[in-house]
Amino acid sequence: MANADIPNTRADCEALDRLDPLAGQRAAFLPPDGVIYLDGHSLGPATHAALKRIEHTAQKEWANGLIRSWNDAGWIDLPRTVGAKLARLIGAQPGEVIVTDSVSVNLFKLAAAALPHATRLAIIVEDSEFPTDQYIAEGLASSGVADFIRAGEDQGANTLAQLGGGVLIKSVVNYRTARVSDIKALEEQATANGGLIVWDLSHATGVIDLDLNASGAKLATGCTYKFLNGGPGAPAFIYAHASLASQLQSPITGWFGHADPFAFTSAYTPREGVSRFATGTPGVLSLSALDAALDAFAGVDTAMLARKARQLGDLVTARVTQLGLETISPSDGAMRGGHVSVRHPDGYAIVQALIARGIISDFRAPDAMRFGVSPLYLRFTDVWDAMDQLQDVLATRAFDHPDFHRRSTVT
Repeated sequence: MANADIPNTRADCEALDRLDPLAGQRAAFLPPDGVIYLDGHSLGPATHAALKRIEHTAQKEWANGLIRSWNDAGWIDLPRTVGAKLARLIGAQPGEVIVTDSVSVNLFKLAAAALPHATRLAIIVEDSEFPTDQYIAEGLASSGVADFIRAGEDQGANTLAQLGGGVLIKSVVNYRTARVSDIKALEEQATANGGLIVWDLSHATGVIDLDLNASGAKLATGCTYKFLNGGPGAPAFIYAHASLASQLQSPITGWFGHADPFAFTSAYTPREGVSRFATGTPGVLSLSALDAALDAFAGVDTAMLARKARQLGDLVTARVTQLGLETISPSDGAMRGGHVSVRHPDGYAIVQALIARGIISDFRAPDAMRFGVSPLYLRFTDVWDAMDQLQDVLATRAFDHPDFHRRSTVT
């Protein structure tokens, strides 16, 4: 290999696979035969442990234990015990993370709770942000609690500085381009201007080396069904730094956020710390599956995860560049998350043609094909073979088949 980090042949990929310190983690997953899965940035694949845990929770704890399992099986503690397990992957303390609700709901809760602690009542979101983040920001502001400001791409922090405060909602990894934000630099800028940032970690957790405590991050949420492999619709999580959490008031004060939910008092008293952001009864089956899925990360260094993701992404970037395609993701792996986005006017049809060949990726309008590079189960040879198929689909124009141009609801 001319460059040790970017293989030039399939034999180079085979050599990297043999030396891969994460190779053993692949056995935790259940990939379908004949499939190369490059869509872990959208929905992670099932793990053996998660499937077994769902079966056990349903057939033993639910069917036999019934309501006793809230105590006997520890269901009541799952939002906090699973949060504590997840905390290591984002560089947080165990008591700073709780698993609850969805990212959309959690963005609303965190932004609303942060507003009284900013020097200006304004919600800021960038126009390149994931749509739900924009919708939640605008919806919260429309209730009359704050001004709503939609900033240009990567201009949210500048807007916060110009306003002299406010609450900025921002993804650590952009869903379309995979560009990684500098958490520490932006947090320093927010603090200097009396603002707060609510971070969306959905495309970051489990694939880049996060250290929220060291970076000065105060508030964050993220989903668990992408790189964390928690399953479709798995619950999201909330991180609130210990120094701030107990000063915050959740706008949705459900009974599971109460200091003593089974006292059944009329007045609300919040739990200490991040647990006050719990709301209604948690989904035990999903939480149990997530709990087991996180075992795939046990003992895995997050820096090692990030390094392999960069290498796999570099390989995708090199191959698509050779094919004359334009990537909108950073060429510098240190600035890129766990996927590479490639532009093509027939991107949707190309993705469908690849799926028909067992190469599963996804598409984001108007013209971006996204190739995910989940480091726990993907091999370098998988990526090489997928790019070979992409080359053939383009060369033969296999994507011209009418079936591949027929749009499905989920892209």
